[in-house]
Formats: sequence, structure tokens, C-alpha cells
Amino acid sequence: MRILILGSTGYLGGHIAELLRAVPGVRLLRGGRAPVDDLRIDLATATPGVLAEQLTRAAPDAVVNCAGTVGGGPLPLAEVNSRGPAVLCEALYAAAPTARLVHLGSAAEYGPTGIGERTPEDAPARPVTPYGATKLAGTLAVLESELDAVVLRVTDPVGPRAPAAGLPGRLTAELCRAVCRRPHGTVRVGDLSPHRDFVDVRDVAHAVAQSLALPGRLPRLINIGSGRAVPVRDLVHGLIGEAGFTGRLEKTPGAVGRSTAVPWQCADVTAAKWELGWQPRFTLRESLTALWASDGTPHLARTAGNGR
Repeated sequence: MRILILGSTGYLGGHIAELLRAVPGVRLLRGGRAPVDDLRIDLATATPGVLAEQLTRAAPDAVVNCAGTVGGGPLPLAEVNSRGPAVLCEALYAAAPTARLVHLGSAAEYGPTGIGERTPEDAPARPVTPYGATKLAGTLAVLESELDAVVLRVTDPVGPRAPAAGLPGRLTAELCRAVCRRPHGTVRVGDLSPHRDFVDVRDVAHAVAQSLALPGRLPRLINIGSGRAVPVRDLVHGLIGEAGFTGRLEKTPGAVGRSTAVPWQCADVTAAKWELGWQPRFTLRESLTALWASDGTPHLARTAGNGR
């Protein structure tokens, strides 16, 4: 099976590529802008015709689209998160119409939900940020296509190699710097009261693998999350415990955004269980332990080796 992963050098894409590379019978191809990619593909600027030519030569049996961006302003968000999936769908339908497309969406597409509720796939999508809005546009492009496609709408991922663009990775970097300055280290955090559905990045990778392996058409939209909402403070204090940090925790007011407008997020993952045979395997504590072991501990070891 020839599987093309777009965005394989990113956080989710890296873990997905790592898992699929170990699957017997899989020939993995990587597409993106990095030097290690097999195909140079930039969905932000690609045209359907040129991309179709590339896909024809690659002849994938399946495509996993992990390409996306979380910042940089409205224009990059729209180019990558909205335009990219639309161009991909048009090109893939022309080049390999029978290939399965697995597209990674985001729970930020939902927007505000009821406190204490689990959000099902048919809930209204009312994103409150440019990121959520552009991801929703990309999801709609996939859902409206004639491809054998499924959108996995992922909640907040956490686990090894978390990027600094998200809270888990950013906090890990802050803790590394603070622990090195002990006992005067300070870690700054924002509002800790919102509840989020944190899902391990390795569980996300397994959901993608299941989506690729199952025969027949799948539901067009499936939530991937832990199915459990926890306060952000649980993640913060869990990472603090992993780091052994004993310094000061300083709460700073943040910009008004998703944390303020969406105080609660929890996905209903019933469809993932029944349609994919998937369910989360890692607890938040296990995710944080793996995150600190992969990102925090090696950093401190390097720092100590440099005599700092």
C-alpha cells in the first residue's frame, strides 16, 4: 500500500509517519517543503493541475493530510488550512480518484459548547478564532468532495515532541528554562480554569492507521479525543510534577480568545469506537511523562553537559 503523508515533519505528521513506517506492506511517501520530503508540495501555493501531475506520478493508494498551521496571521492560516485541502481534493480526484484521503481537522472548529457536554460530530460548528474558522473551511472542502475521504477532528494533542506553538510544548520549554535557574525560576501561565480534552499524539496516529486499514467507506467526520475534559491546571501541575519544579508559578492575563470564549471542550468519541474500533490508550499522566522524557529531560542533560 502506497501512502502519501503531507506535513510529515510536523507534530502529528511525524508521529503518524513513524507508526506507518513500521506497518508491513506500507510504502511511505512524504510530501512537503522539508529537504527530507520525497515530493516537494506546498499546499499554500500549489495549483490543482501541477499537484495532480505530482500525485499521478506518486500513484498513492491513500493520502494523509497533516499539513496545517496554527499561527502567522489570517493569510497564512487561510492559505494552508482552507485553500490547501480544497486544492488537494481537486487534484487528488483528478489523479487518483479511488485513493482514500484522511484529513486531520480540529476540535477548534466546533467553538463554544455546553458545560459538561460531550460534543458529537453533528454539533453546530461555530469557531471563534481565525484558526478554527480556517480549519473548518478545509474540513468542509473535504466533506463536499467526491473522494473516499474521512476527516478526523482532533482535540488538543499532547505527548512526545510537542511543539512550542501549543501549551504543552511551550510549558515544557518554560519549565526547562526555569529549572535551570533554580531556585529563582518562574513559570508564567495564563488562565488555568478552561477544561480541555487532551488526547495523546500517539493515539491520534493509531486512529489514522485504523482509518487507512479499514475497507469500505467510513463516516465522513469522526471525533478523535480522550472523551474526557480536564482543567488546564491539571496539565500544568502534571508537567510541573514531572519536571520537579519548585519555583514560582505566575499567572498572567492573556489575550481574549479561545480560552475565554470556549471554557469547556470535550469530544464524544463514540463513533471512533464503533466505526474505527479505536479508543484512547494513554492517560494524561502517561502523555505528560512521555512529553517530559522526550523534550524536558534531554534538554536539561544537554544544559548540564554544557556546564550551565
